[in-house]
Amino acid sequence: MLDSKHLIKPVLAEINTVLNKVNEAEIDQAATLITKNKRIFVLGSGRSGFMAKSFAMRLMHIGYQVFVIGETITPSIQPHDVLVSVSGSGKTSSVLELTEKATKNGVEIIAVSSNASSPLAKLAKQVIVVPGATKNGDGVESIQLLSSLFDQSVHIVLDILCLKLSIRDEVSNGAAKKQHSNME
Repeated sequence: MLDSKHLIKPVLAEINTVLNKVNEAEIDQAATLITKNKRIFVLGSGRSGFMAKSFAMRLMHIGYQVFVIGETITPSIQPHDVLVSVSGSGKTSSVLELTEKATKNGVEIIAVSSNASSPLAKLAKQVIVVPGATKNGDGVESIQLLSSLFDQSVHIVLDILCLKLSIRDEVSNGAAKKQHSNME
């Protein structure tokens, strides 16, 4: 039985275990597909969708034209656009179906999944494997509920990708702050 008074250290240990298994070269290779002359789209369902939206927000802060699939103001996706699809299992039907459709339209796919051999990963030009536990029991075992470990780890990995992009593009914290919402 877990001691509910002492959970910070074990949760941080789980996240560290996952991040130590992420291949940073996969993040670097994904960064080569994300350039300012391309439109970036993100896709995910449930909590993975929230992580994708968080990534989209940070991309906007550093100067990218980015859209969230499913939002009413999202334009049609076109050949040579980039789609970042997030699914822990890599089998989420809504994510998989739309990623397949994008692939048929000539879109470059970056898949973020805990499973390198998942159907989603097989569609991708680049895969970032984040082996955190998912609701299906994939990845590093976790004391946390459902896919919490995957979601937490994906958030950090995608923030690292944004940090790499901001360094490459020479976008300072001050420049990113200028893009932050002023309607709060």
